Amino acid sequence: QVQLVESGGGSVQAGGSLRLSCAASGRTFSSYDIGWFRQAPGKEREFVARISWNNGSRRYADSVKGRFTISSDNVQKTVYLQMNSLKSEDTAVYYCAARYSGSYDYSHWGQGTQVTVSS
Repeated sequence: QVQLVESGGGSVQAGGSLRLSCAASGRTFSSYDIGWFRQAPGKEREFVARISWNNGSRRYADSVKGRFTISSDNVQKTVYLQMNSLKSEDTAVYYCAARYSGSYDYSHWGQGTQVTVSS
């Protein structure tokens, strides 16, 4: 089993920055992708960013390109989401999730962390 725990959420004014962390434990992660997703009130959950733990390849949603950066620390088994130039529309609960590389579905999810951006 893979356990994921997010942290780093909070409240910030528009234009500010936050860094979210996703600490992973339970299994070896070299064959996993770790993704960040978010869900705003009344909206469906949406993809934000993804990183391959194996080769470090990254992918971003168009809405966050140039503002958010996903990175990993393989020693600490932690994935980070650095969020800069935050906008009110970034307000959501942010979740990290894991899937076996090559799989479509994310099979393991964290509990989520709230990010609130005030304008």
